[in-house]
Amino acid sequence: MSKKFIILLTVFIDVLGIGIIIPVLPFYVESFGASAFVVTLLFAVFSFFAFFSAPLLGAWSDKIGRRPVLIISIFSTALGWIVFAAAGNLFFLFLGRIIDGLAAGNFPIAQSYLLDIAKDDKERTSNLGLIGAIFGVGLIIGPAIGGLLSAWSISSPFWFVGGLASINFILALINLPETNQNKNVNKKIEVNPFKPLISALQNKSLRLGLLAWFLFCLAIASQHSIMALYLNAEFNFNSVMVGGVMTLTGVILIINQGFALKKFWLKRFKEESLTVWLTLLLACGFFIIGITYLIIFSIGIIFVAIAQSVLRATLTSEMTKRGEVNERGMILGVLNSVMSLGLIFGPLMAGWLFGIKINLPFLAAGIFGLLAFYILRYDCQKNKNNNKIINEEVLILEEQKMELV
Repeated sequence: MSKKFIILLTVFIDVLGIGIIIPVLPFYVESFGASAFVVTLLFAVFSFFAFFSAPLLGAWSDKIGRRPVLIISIFSTALGWIVFAAAGNLFFLFLGRIIDGLAAGNFPIAQSYLLDIAKDDKERTSNLGLIGAIFGVGLIIGPAIGGLLSAWSISSPFWFVGGLASINFILALINLPETNQNKNVNKKIEVNPFKPLISALQNKSLRLGLLAWFLFCLAIASQHSIMALYLNAEFNFNSVMVGGVMTLTGVILIINQGFALKKFWLKRFKEESLTVWLTLLLACGFFIIGITYLIIFSIGIIFVAIAQSVLRATLTSEMTKRGEVNERGMILGVLNSVMSLGLIFGPLMAGWLFGIKINLPFLAAGIFGLLAFYILRYDCQKNKNNNKIINEEVLILEEQKMELV
């Protein structure tokens, strides 16, 4: 069994769990007599603990290797879902989500693994695109599986994901080799999750990219959290119609990251320029969505789906290129932490703005995207100027050597 298949299976199970939660979690939690606030809190608690765990596990994978950390993380995911499915009260519901949040290192370590086995820059970016395609598949079929299994038992969808994660743990234990050939064994591991983030922000080559990534995540999280509410309030969409919009987004994501990224985008455009201009397309898409006409909304949602599906891969790839080889796990962990912050604050902000006026969250997301565009454009121009200076200095040195000869 190929190592790439096991890594993609790991990501798929994580995303499948997210997809299954969407239609089932509110009903499952309500069966414990919990309020709507507790439902939203269960979503937030996962992201909160993911923020603390991701950079720590990513750094450990740089130090001791991808395999042991990934196997522990997969086991923790399986355990978290089983505890959640078997919960007899709210305490164990929260415990299950906390355990799964503490295993959120799955994603950045899986990314690190695919970067390790890539032969060149294009394969690295296309491998990251495959993870994005898996996201699309999981978010399309997850809600369908959750709905079907819940007809049998309200807890059965969570048993299903826990069982899949357990199988994945066994497969990884048996088949997954180590790929990190540049272990940083002397690396000091920081327990404080803010220290890797602060350290990354002190790195001038990473600082602007991290800020743009945070704005990107904030915009996407804002959109996801209130999309169903917006469609229902503005266009009277029911749950089936909202599911159709989610399916369309997932299909675009799969096509873009599973095929078009490698065959079209990276062939026709430089990665850095592609990242800059697709961020502008993303911002425009959000502004268009905020115009409350169905046809115009449809154009906006397509723009956003196309832009975000490519940007997830190119932004990540650009950031990992700026660090040392033995720091990839740490960088990806920091990116995952920043994404977790977006997943915590984005929905809270979107809910507040939605209460004022229903299209304000999309206008805010458009502003975030526009800010990210200007940051990335400035960063891109700065890198070009730095490279030009370096090339000129190299040329001068070569000319001096020629004169000496």
